[in-house]
Amino acid sequence: MSSYAVADAPPPQEPAETPQEKLARRLGHLTSSYLEPAQVAEIQKAYEVAAKAHEGQFRLSGEPYVCHPLSVAIILAEMRMDAKGIMAALLHDVIEDTPLTKEDLSARFGAEVAELVDGVSKLTQLDCKSRAEAQAENVRKMVLAMVKDLRVIMVKLADRLHNMRTLDVMNPGRRCRIARETLDIYAPIAHRLGMNEVRLELENLGFSAMYPMRHRVLEQCVKKARGNRKEVLATIESTLKARLKDCGMPDARIIGREKHLYSLYQKMRSKHLPFAQVYDVYAFRIVVDSPDECYRALGAVHNLYKPIPGRFKDYIALPKANGYQSLHTVLIGPFGLPLEIQIRTHAMHHMAESGIAAHWLYKSETDPAAGSQARAREWLRDLLEIQKSAGDSLEFLDNLKVDLFQHECYVFTPKGRIIKLPRGATIVDFAYAVHTDIGNSCVSARVNRILAPLHSVLENGQTIEIITAPWARPNPLWLNYVVTAKARAAIRSHLRNFKKQEAVNLGRRLLEKELANHGLNLEAIPPQQLENFTRSLELASFESLLEDLGLGNRLPFLVVQQMLHGERESGKGAPSPAAEKSARMPLVIKGTEGVVVNLAKCCRPIPGDPIVGFFNPGKGIVVHLTDCKNAAELRRKQINSLDVEWDRAASGMFPAMIRLELMNRVGTLAQVASAISRMEADIENVQITNQDDQISTDVITIGVKDRVHLARVMRELRRLSIVLKISRVKSELRK
Repeated sequence: MSSYAVADAPPPQEPAETPQEKLARRLGHLTSSYLEPAQVAEIQKAYEVAAKAHEGQFRLSGEPYVCHPLSVAIILAEMRMDAKGIMAALLHDVIEDTPLTKEDLSARFGAEVAELVDGVSKLTQLDCKSRAEAQAENVRKMVLAMVKDLRVIMVKLADRLHNMRTLDVMNPGRRCRIARETLDIYAPIAHRLGMNEVRLELENLGFSAMYPMRHRVLEQCVKKARGNRKEVLATIESTLKARLKDCGMPDARIIGREKHLYSLYQKMRSKHLPFAQVYDVYAFRIVVDSPDECYRALGAVHNLYKPIPGRFKDYIALPKANGYQSLHTVLIGPFGLPLEIQIRTHAMHHMAESGIAAHWLYKSETDPAAGSQARAREWLRDLLEIQKSAGDSLEFLDNLKVDLFQHECYVFTPKGRIIKLPRGATIVDFAYAVHTDIGNSCVSARVNRILAPLHSVLENGQTIEIITAPWARPNPLWLNYVVTAKARAAIRSHLRNFKKQEAVNLGRRLLEKELANHGLNLEAIPPQQLENFTRSLELASFESLLEDLGLGNRLPFLVVQQMLHGERESGKGAPSPAAEKSARMPLVIKGTEGVVVNLAKCCRPIPGDPIVGFFNPGKGIVVHLTDCKNAAELRRKQINSLDVEWDRAASGMFPAMIRLELMNRVGTLAQVASAISRMEADIENVQITNQDDQISTDVITIGVKDRVHLARVMRELRRLSIVLKISRVKSELRK
């Protein structure tokens, strides 16, 4: 087993080195160039443990398995990662692939290294229904470990980078799956952390693995086009240098910049452009010494070539979320071609290429990466809040992807605080970005002092003032237009908890009603008896039983029978005819119980109507009119039902549908709307189902208080001379 300590004298002639020995020697050379000898010795010890643990294991390429952790450690050493991070890289697969445990590593190398290795390790003992769920759970675990220590994601990205470099030996299906995961998750995370060099390589390798033919064709096109551009690039570069020198910046560095292949491919796809139009853009990067010189250089290039309006971005004054800073401008260059210019300082350039890795690459007293570290930790804190709100790992992964694929928009609070949001963000996204409680209770907003609806899309520079109310709560419709992961997770969490509480309340009422049919009271049953009964049903708590009842997963009369007779069935399934009582107290509803009591959309029952309820497992109770055609169909299918009736104190507006046959004249709908308004009813929807020169048949959905109110509205409409026939719609639009 080879040590990688650096020898002072040239090594004697020996047999050719193995790949493992070459990698070990290279790692030794890199680490000893910036770490203390004691730290290098600790890394040596970690290497020896990893080599011994992986002994006899080989990669698909045929090389010893330990070559992989060595390569990962080398990638991190090139970023000047600290000793603990290098040790974690060397040991990152031992928990997963060898008998060594986290406790073993903690005893040998300390808790810090053990925690890092555990954070990178996959969850091998997962009870997951699908590969997607397993992937989501692993990403969730990794993100939680990232929150504790940023080095976890550094090791994971280096691990993924080396895996992508050696992907060719895998079968096409697995290669494609790993490449998709890289492009969907790991490359965006590298971008979010400002690690541009890692991101570009991951994207190009992923693109090559996913679409080898497209990658090859695009690569050939770029090589061919590059030769035709050399003269133009040289002309532009010399002109820029001369202008900057005249402006007192002779040391400014000018770099010709090419779009990498995956970026070209994405642009061609998203904008439906041929290669010639995408590649017909010349790009340069100007690197100067100070922020002041950045703005002077901007003025110089704007005097040289005309800027394109609306294409200037100042990321120095308003850095991106990952800490990226630069001035961006697009000019009309020579020959009328677009010319992209990025202007930044040397420190900004290091940050743009390395992101949080600059913390280790360029560590100094003035640590230029401190801002990036702070932003990364702020982002990770947001992820932690999102994961707390997520229902499961798949929902969390969905929220993470939403959070990763976004471009910034900058808006202000009334006090002048800048809030960064993704493009397309709405007022609701802004409210949740300020604080979760603000989002949960927002009812309206002022944009630049003008009232605006909550679905309004925000634009750069707007000032937003949120209006809240103590009674307000999130609306499920918000999920149709919010774009930030934080808002989406918070809304889903609130609705999930709200539904659970509503289900528990309804379940309690159903159980109390059924017990009352037997002359019993829930309060009179000893808590210990309830606990024993719940345990016999293999449920975690009595509240879980009530939730099941409210969601329609268990039937109240069967549960009561088991409670009274000590039966051990699950409480699910259809009851026997003898089990049903001939007369039961009906469940009294107000129609405003929430998401677990739903009024059927086919017949639109309103207070005063004779109604019947049907259990809908997982969703609660659906209430139909007793003479609804769909209710008859449900009875025929022996769907479990219960007697319900309207509470006399039911209040609010309820939708009801009426069919009108009208004379087809100018102003007919206006007369109908006026009559409905006079009767203090609301029009919710108008649907024209049939129309000719003489007659129009319309179905109108109106909001009414109860059956009496609906009758008064229909009487008022009958008085209109244009109304030929009117009737209430019952069970014709099945949903």
